[in-house]
Amino acid sequence: MRTGKWVKSMGRISRIGSFAISSSKDNPPQPCITCTTFNILAPIYKRINDEDPTCRESDYRTYWLARNHRILDWLLNERSSIICLQEFWVGNEELVNLYEKRLSDAGYVSFKLGRTNNRGDGLLIAVQKEYFNILNYKELHFNDCGDRVAQLLHVELAFPFSKWRNGEIRQEILIVNTHLLFPHDATLSLVRLKQVYMILQYVESYQNDFQLKPMPIMLCGDWNGSKRGHVYKFLRSQGFESSYDTAHQYTDADADKWVSHRNHRGNICAVDFIWLLNPDKYRKLLKSSWIEAVFGMFKYLVRRASVTESDAFTFLRADNEDCITYSGFCEALRQLNLIGHNHGLSEEEIKELWVQADIDGNGVLDYKEFLQQIWSSDDENKDKEQDGSNDVQEQTIGFSVKNAVLFPPEVEKGRWPDDYSLSDHARLTVVFSPIRMPCSQMIC
Repeated sequence: MRTGKWVKSMGRISRIGSFAISSSKDNPPQPCITCTTFNILAPIYKRINDEDPTCRESDYRTYWLARNHRILDWLLNERSSIICLQEFWVGNEELVNLYEKRLSDAGYVSFKLGRTNNRGDGLLIAVQKEYFNILNYKELHFNDCGDRVAQLLHVELAFPFSKWRNGEIRQEILIVNTHLLFPHDATLSLVRLKQVYMILQYVESYQNDFQLKPMPIMLCGDWNGSKRGHVYKFLRSQGFESSYDTAHQYTDADADKWVSHRNHRGNICAVDFIWLLNPDKYRKLLKSSWIEAVFGMFKYLVRRASVTESDAFTFLRADNEDCITYSGFCEALRQLNLIGHNHGLSEEEIKELWVQADIDGNGVLDYKEFLQQIWSSDDENKDKEQDGSNDVQEQTIGFSVKNAVLFPPEVEKGRWPDDYSLSDHARLTVVFSPIRMPCSQMIC
């Protein structure tokens, strides 16, 4: 933890167990929780010989054991309240026992989850048991081509936050840990978008099934996509904010200010996020956001070919038609590679898109419907983003982002240090402070 930077940014930071107590000249001391997300690069994927790509660290016990001890040293020195790890080598019993023992000895309770089809790696989430009451733990299997999974942990804040309680308000959090598929080719962009949609559907169903009151949601992990991608835009449309960008006052347009990963192609990019959704945020219907995200992907693919909106309308029209028919719509999706393969849209999803676009339900789309529902949908979405503070039903607990730090420090300037060998990802830690806030009517 680079305490010096925090002192410069937000006053004094001291450590009490897994909590940070922050203070400044203008503000009295207040409790904070910290959350760390880190892709620790599974030894089965770490190459140790550039000339031989089949030579992996997993073949050399001394190497992977030493590196993972160093990772644990860093994590336990930092002592975040919440730790979310990706590419955790669940297939190696010795490494699993190492993490479970050292985390347990340090006061954490942890949960691990392997990817499907015995891929070898997976996820681990750990929280300080002294400061959290664990209410529930769930696992989500995407069962897709990437064999990806997600973890959902439902916790309640305990001491020392109990003195901040007011009435019957429970200080609960939903924490998700995941690792999305890498976009090896263009067809997988839709798969990644579906993975996020499944996560949000699962969280929504969990809240409804247990009749939960509004609470903050944290989505942690390696999202394998930058701020320019469809996943980022989809999450923003649902009211989530990137905690690191919030802490540093970066906008959605600031896509190159920081990086967190150097991938196997040698490219550096920002892919590791801790997303926060506070209960005071306006949230539109999840299916509406999903449909807008798919139409946004459609528009991106068309624009990439330097096609104007009028040309795009012509592209969608069937021959000798002055409007868009369902068959013409499907053919355009096929030409854009959004259907016609195992990773494409299903027939049900295509029909959902069509119903959303066909406003008057007459079975065809005229130019006005095309502009409003397809071509301009994501632009309109930006104008609709707002908080829901005017739709107050009750008070609840949320979080403010106090600070966020990436390690190694060079990545905060958009550079990747050649001497960093702990992982091919940076470690992200965010400091949150609980605050009272109104609950948005959209989610109450």
